[in-house]
Amino acid sequence: MTSSADFPERYGPWALVTGASDGIGRAIARELAARGLHLVLVARRREALEAVAQELGSGFGIQTRVVAADLSSPAERRRLELVVGGTPVGLVVAAAGFGTSGPFLEADPEAESGMLEVNCAAVLELCLHFAPRLQRRGGGGIILLSSLLAFQGVPGAAHYAATKAWVQTLAEGLRPEFRRHGIDLLCAAPGPVRSGFGARARMTLGFAAEADDVARDVVQALERRRFLVRPAMLSWLLEASLKPLPRFARTRILAKIMDGMTRRPPEAATVGPATRI
Repeated sequence: MTSSADFPERYGPWALVTGASDGIGRAIARELAARGLHLVLVARRREALEAVAQELGSGFGIQTRVVAADLSSPAERRRLELVVGGTPVGLVVAAAGFGTSGPFLEADPEAESGMLEVNCAAVLELCLHFAPRLQRRGGGGIILLSSLLAFQGVPGAAHYAATKAWVQTLAEGLRPEFRRHGIDLLCAAPGPVRSGFGARARMTLGFAAEADDVARDVVQALERRRFLVRPAMLSWLLEASLKPLPRFARTRILAKIMDGMTRRPPEAATVGPATRI
């Protein structure tokens, strides 16, 4: 177990956090700042990132760097690697991601391709770029974001669930490889979380965990050198209720849940509480 005092030495001096302008990414960035790590903050919206950087820099006395980049673009991902350059990053948090929902036959091919780029290709390239750097420095950490939906097919969010299953499987394979080189890999599989994710995915849910609670559990799991965490009590309860069931039953139950989350009355102009799942 890594103590709070040892945290900067093991995972610092800098951490890179994607998706840092909102939701889980922003909340994890705050947890890391509280433990004394300097931050490279990455997301699409520069103005939002600069506000986060100002808040965390002044609140915790850390250094920050802002990189506005759309991770759905391979060129932007290359630029991120160049901008980070020689920054001594000891921890990578791949929190950027988005989802789509609804019938697959009505899906927007451009949106689905963009989701595949952000949720999978960007994660792969972050691991390929930073894992050798962490090996050379003698250790560090990588946090990947899976999902409650990663463990079975989910009608109504079939492609999103598949992208998270890809992340989960990648993490399971990389964990034993990385351990031999002192690299801690943590995979977080949250359930519904209040964030900007839900509005983009056109999903609504009557209950969801808070991003701050999820981030606290994620960073504490990293300190304990765990592999998989189901952060926040809500995620744990949902998974506990589904775990005893065979995959086909889980798929049927989640299909009904997704149907309720994505059904919108014709007169509705906006979605309800933003969620990530």
